[in-house]
Amino acid sequence: MGLEKEKSDCNIIMDEDEFNRSIEPILSKKGKVYTAEPDRDPNDINAHLKVDFGDVIAEPISTHSFDKVWIGSHAAFELVKFIFYRLLTTLLAVPMAFILGLVFGVLSCIHIWLVMPVIQSLMMLLPSVQVVWRSLTDMFITPLFHSMGKSLSSIQMKSTEY
Repeated sequence: MGLEKEKSDCNIIMDEDEFNRSIEPILSKKGKVYTAEPDRDPNDINAHLKVDFGDVIAEPISTHSFDKVWIGSHAAFELVKFIFYRLLTTLLAVPMAFILGLVFGVLSCIHIWLVMPVIQSLMMLLPSVQVVWRSLTDMFITPLFHSMGKSLSSIQMKSTEY
């Protein structure tokens, strides 16, 4: 029994798909994992607000400014839009959320506790009202219109030309 030495082989087998992929997913497993930002507008309510620089300012082919001016104005547009949106949301988001929460809470309360019970009560009463309305119509309005129709049906008109 002496010192035994084993020779071991080490093979790395890579699937072709793994080899052909870009290097970014391999790096993301080791380091930071980049996840997409959550969609804060999943129902696309504010699709009309997705405004780019090219949607607002566009130069036709016949008229172009200097490239540096175009790049600078694009950068200024994006920067000012970003800063003012962040500033205004910082100042207004919480108060507006409070006010809108209050409004929608009041509207929900009114709808749940006032509007729907009244509508359901009327829907329960409608069959009874329909029977009463039909009997009133049959007693008063139907005979009146039958007699008017009979008396007016005897009127004859003749047109003569001069």
